[in-house]
Amino acid sequence: MNSNLRSSLSKDVPSSLVVFLVALPLSLGIAVASGAPVRSGLIAAMVGGIVVGVFGGAPLQVSGPAAGLSVMVYGFVQKFGFEATCVIAAIGGLLQIAAGSAGLAQAALAISPAVLQAMLAGIGILIALGQMHVLLGSTPKGSAINNLIGLPDSLRHMSVGAVLVGGSTLLVIVLWNRFLSKRVPFIPGSLVAIAVGTLVSFLVPGAIPRVSVGAGLLSELSRPAIGSAHIGDLVLGGLALFVVASAESLLCAVATDQLHPGPRANLNRELFAQGLANVASGLLGGLPVTGVIVRSSANIAAGARTRVSAILHGVWLLLFVLLASSLLARVPMAALAALLVHVGVNLVKIKELRKIARFNEVIVYGATLAGVVFINLLWGIGIGLALALALFLRRTAVVDIEVEPRGEELHVTMRGNLSFLAVPSVVSKLRSLPASRTVHLKFDVDQIDHAAIEAIRGWRVGYQSAGGKVVKEPLDVLWRELLPRSATPAPSAATAA
Repeated sequence: MNSNLRSSLSKDVPSSLVVFLVALPLSLGIAVASGAPVRSGLIAAMVGGIVVGVFGGAPLQVSGPAAGLSVMVYGFVQKFGFEATCVIAAIGGLLQIAAGSAGLAQAALAISPAVLQAMLAGIGILIALGQMHVLLGSTPKGSAINNLIGLPDSLRHMSVGAVLVGGSTLLVIVLWNRFLSKRVPFIPGSLVAIAVGTLVSFLVPGAIPRVSVGAGLLSELSRPAIGSAHIGDLVLGGLALFVVASAESLLCAVATDQLHPGPRANLNRELFAQGLANVASGLLGGLPVTGVIVRSSANIAAGARTRVSAILHGVWLLLFVLLASSLLARVPMAALAALLVHVGVNLVKIKELRKIARFNEVIVYGATLAGVVFINLLWGIGIGLALALALFLRRTAVVDIEVEPRGEELHVTMRGNLSFLAVPSVVSKLRSLPASRTVHLKFDVDQIDHAAIEAIRGWRVGYQSAGGKVVKEPLDVLWRELLPRSATPAPSAATAA
């Protein structure tokens, strides 16, 4: 074994154990939040670690089930059943394979950060609202509105034992992350919190609901099946999953690149590998897979050097399932609910919201958040993207027009993008100029199109017909300067302007 390989393994093996300890409780919790069997979360974590670890284009990114997909998956499970949801995961994976092979991965980076952050925040709110009922010893009520309306009833009938278990779990994870995480980074607070919550569950009075593992985690694998669902609905579900999971994975890969100085991510290869993992996870009865920033950052912070760390974390999960899965039957559901409430709250990132406010995109954030929480995930994303596009078009339609009187003459300077979108505001401003003056037009613009030239020409003809005079830069020359060199000459209408 050469020295470089030995040096890498000395870092990758310990970091893989850290990621394994982080992934284990999160995978269980995400499966619970998704309304799926607990084994599906572990299967997705194993497949994500091994398959994406081997074939992925972001070596230090760690993949598995993600909280960001749990709301979407929960909706699929409730509407189609878990077996059909596995089919949706496989369909989404096939689309990812096709998109990665076609080199389309960069397109995911065009999503507005305001939409993405609002989507995650909305998912976090939905997770926290639903799991609050479990923490109180009840069950989630479905939608955000029902969870809010049902909260007083859950409080009136709360289980003291469940509250003590959930409260102690939540307290430990908050205090651990606040005071001890940097001192003992190789021990994740989530695992410590679940362990403490489990111990407390044996001390409190009353029966405490615990994780159900059945006869064995791998002895009752779900087989993907269409069932009574229409194939068209499953394809649409796969398309929706493809869009959201791909965006989350690729943006996670970009964020992961900022955490280490090693090789940059190959996004198309990463998308292809995510597709392989989703097909495999769906066929094996697992949850959909994405890149997960929590596990990836833990992997890098623990000192991982190569993709071996991500692969080994999947191997450790497999060994745990084979050798020690009976331990999961002792984990109380209230402890997992507390972990999910913590995860959900942390998806609402105040720091990112401040950045969004600085760029005047709070309205996009708010509309997306409201859509995700009160309608559904896809409607929220669609509303956010449409509003972000509308704001972009509005900005491109704004042209700065400066009017400077010099005696009887008016010097008018236009700055910005003179496109068809700006025509209404430009014409309105020009028509408001005093009549029968000499107007000097100056164009300090980055772009101009045919519609703008025609509109300015039309105004000039009318202004001069009413007794005024327009002295301008020749727009035909400006047109040619702004066109690519290979383009054809400007049309005659431009010269006439």
